[in-house]
Amino acid sequence: MSPDDYSARLQQLAHGLGLDYYPVDFELVPQNFMLEIAVYGVPVRMNHWSFGLRYIHQLLHQHMGHSRIFEVMFPGDPCRAYMMDSNSLAENTLVTAHVIGHADFVKRNALFARFMRMAGGRILEQSAARAHALEDAVLRHGQRAVESVLDAALALEPHIDIHQPLYRQAYPESGAASEPPEPRPFRKRYQQLPGETSPQPLAPPRRQLPPRPEPDLLWFIARYAPDLKDWERDIFLAVREEAFYFYPVHACQIMNEGWASYWHARLLREADFLPQELYLQALRAHSDVVRPYGNEQQVVLNINPYHLGFAIWEDIIEREGLDSARRICAEEDDFGFIRNYLSAGLAEKLDLFSYQARADGDTRVVSRDLHHVREAILGPRYNYGAPCIAVERMNDDFSLVLRHDHSRDGRGLDLAQAEQVMQYVARVWRRPVTLHTADFRGVARTMHVTQQDVVHTSVRPA
Repeated sequence: MSPDDYSARLQQLAHGLGLDYYPVDFELVPQNFMLEIAVYGVPVRMNHWSFGLRYIHQLLHQHMGHSRIFEVMFPGDPCRAYMMDSNSLAENTLVTAHVIGHADFVKRNALFARFMRMAGGRILEQSAARAHALEDAVLRHGQRAVESVLDAALALEPHIDIHQPLYRQAYPESGAASEPPEPRPFRKRYQQLPGETSPQPLAPPRRQLPPRPEPDLLWFIARYAPDLKDWERDIFLAVREEAFYFYPVHACQIMNEGWASYWHARLLREADFLPQELYLQALRAHSDVVRPYGNEQQVVLNINPYHLGFAIWEDIIEREGLDSARRICAEEDDFGFIRNYLSAGLAEKLDLFSYQARADGDTRVVSRDLHHVREAILGPRYNYGAPCIAVERMNDDFSLVLRHDHSRDGRGLDLAQAEQVMQYVARVWRRPVTLHTADFRGVARTMHVTQQDVVHTSVRPA
């Protein structure tokens, strides 16, 4: 049988087992193309120097044997799956089954469905169109001008409000001037005395912007930056739209990879049409994907989402059945999944713990308590992995005030990195920008940057 025959038979088996998904387009691609997809997030995306740095980092990881990319799958209608043309037949058979599991998850899961309705199911075409629009902007306005705007937009890429719609309306305008109430009879006669003047209408209250703390920094800057040009706003909104598309991938990684791993294992196990040797080779590839260790029994300090998700789904299906698992798949994201279904017994079986890496290079186990373990897994995923920063107010002179809620996200900022991001923001806001934050020790800091990229950071009272 050819690879296409195996793919068709696996999909037929999947439908028989109740998997439901949008059509999947599979494509074999060379290693360098696969690496670019992994770095850029999509095959064609807006060019920026930061992706070059990521490419080098990923290339080094692969050459050192720390990672290997078997496939990249993009949710949509249809889904797009890219597989390495250097994979063996057994590996691509496993990858096909794995992608089918992904496709079932993304169609079933409510978070994916909501964001796909907003951002559309054709991310590859939309991303390519935005890349071409950016190239046109470079020709019209110059590389330096475009890159300056893209620097700021990509630096703020995680700062969206996932609870708001993708296409938001501006804040409501303030009401018209207030009419004075009808005076009482005595007051009315008093006002008619010689020398008395009628009261003047009340001036309309000044509109407070934003009316409440606004965490969607990309949207606020695109909508309210006083001197931002239309093409600059388009760049901010394009980056924001892609951030919306990728959010479910980030927020459901453990669930999604675990679900795909469960189904690739089950599909391979029940695919009696696979030759025994091919099945055994695919099974070895499965073991590499879901193993918890780096080399042999060396404990690693990073969670393997394939391993953790696979273990939790197997536990759920064993205890509650497949129908219950499908309900959980539809309703949860990683936060509910880990907090509700990573049990104490399973955490002990998987030898999970939270740890602290000290500045002197020493690493110590902090706790094996279930609550601490769950929060250690979820902490880096909260708020897209970004600090909780919101626009506090825009002053009458259009200067901008931001505030970092460090008590909420549980960490201070790297001040050097924060100063660089603040310079990016001030270049597009084109007015002074102030950030109230804290450093890594929790000491309150105020950071102020002018249009001239001069940053002043000072200690402030807590």
